[in-house]
Formats: sequence, C-alpha cells, structure tokens
Amino acid sequence: MLDEDGYFGERIAATYDESSADMFAPEAVDPPVDLLAELARDGKALEFGIGTGRIALPLAARGVPVHGIEMSRAMVARLRDKPGGDAVGVTIGDFATTRAPGAFTVAYLVYNTINNLTTQDAQVACFHNASDHLLPGGTFVVEVGVPDLRLLPPGQTAVPFRISPTEWAFDTYDVATQAMSSNYVTITDGRAEHWAVPFRYVWPAELDLMARLAGLRLRDRWEEWSRTPFTGESKKHVSVWEKPVD
Repeated sequence: MLDEDGYFGERIAATYDESSADMFAPEAVDPPVDLLAELARDGKALEFGIGTGRIALPLAARGVPVHGIEMSRAMVARLRDKPGGDAVGVTIGDFATTRAPGAFTVAYLVYNTINNLTTQDAQVACFHNASDHLLPGGTFVVEVGVPDLRLLPPGQTAVPFRISPTEWAFDTYDVATQAMSSNYVTITDGRAEHWAVPFRYVWPAELDLMARLAGLRLRDRWEEWSRTPFTGESKKHVSVWEKPVD
C-alpha cells in the first residue's frame, strides 16, 4: 500500500539497505563512483532518485559536491542518519520535473531508477530536466537493464529472478504498453506477504531519442561501469549523453 512517499515510503525505507545489501558492497559501489567522479571533473553532481545515498555519499567523500532529487522523505531520512549525510543537499520532489538549485557537470540515474517513471512522457521530461540542469559539456548518465523479453515464451508474461524457500520475486511485462512490475513475495512464520512496484521498461535506442529531444547526444555506452563493451547479449547498459558546448 502506498503512503505519502509513494512506493518507497517508511515501510520500504526501513529495510532498504539490508534488502539490497549486495548493491552496497564495494565492488558494486566503487566502479560507478569512479566514473561519476571522473565525469564531474571540478564541478558538481546531481543524482535523480538519491534514495539512502548508496552512490551519493561515497561520491561526496571523493570531494565531489553532490545534490539529489528524491520523492521519498523516508529514504532521505536514512541518508541523513549516515556519516556525511548532512553535507549532501536534497530537494524533495519528482525528479522528472523538479528543479534543484545550481548547475552541474554530471547528472545521473542508477540501478534502473529511470524505470520508476511509468510513462513515456515522464521519461522524456526527465531527460529535459537533466539537460536543463547541465552546464555545456556536462553529461547525463543512466544505468538500466535491457528488457528481458527474450525470456518470454508465447503466452507468458512473468520472468522470475529470485526463488528461495522464503522469498519469490518476478517481473511481469505488458509488451503492448511497455508496462512492467517487480513483484516480491516473502514468507515469514508461514504467512505470505506480497509487494509490487510498477515500472516502464525502455530500450537503449528509445533513450537515445529521448536524449536527442532534450538536446543531448550519445557519447558512450557500456555493459558495465567498468566500461565493458555493450553487445546484443548485454543484460544492462551504462549510457552517457553529453550536452554540446555552444
């Protein structure tokens, strides 16, 4: 059930870091921080969907001034409780349209967060918002999965991605609308609880067109933050679009 912070309110924020512990490990954090620090140069970084500060806090610890836009006050409260959390500015709002103070050399969206915008219009608006925040020569970085539609046989709409004796997780797809949802079923003391989050999946070429509409051009695309080449077999991509220097 939603609360005032949407799908990532107090109920989810309370255990978010623990439930995503593998994404907080150094091998998951250091590569994006390395790349984003490089792209920030001597400027500032803007994170769309800053959450509990998984990337923002170590990036700020590198000496990069970081500001975030985040809808969930509950997630931001967890960020504030961490060492260095008070030094990171946060503007509360929808990152597709909310304006943060200042101009930035890099803006970024990680861990499939672009899919939290559940309409194409909102995703297009997000690219425009990123462009509006960037200085000339600045970059917009998005990390997102490639839709797993190749795993869907005819008539099937669900793809499982986690199965254990106490937890099941699966994505469902509507290929006509690009709507999807991630579904989680947990069993505690014999009682099952279901939680679902809606998303909109998006293709790399579609993102390139959104970037072009916002005045950005593709500079790089890799399979991973470590700059592994992107191929037709890649499960995700890290893409970098650049705002031209007039």
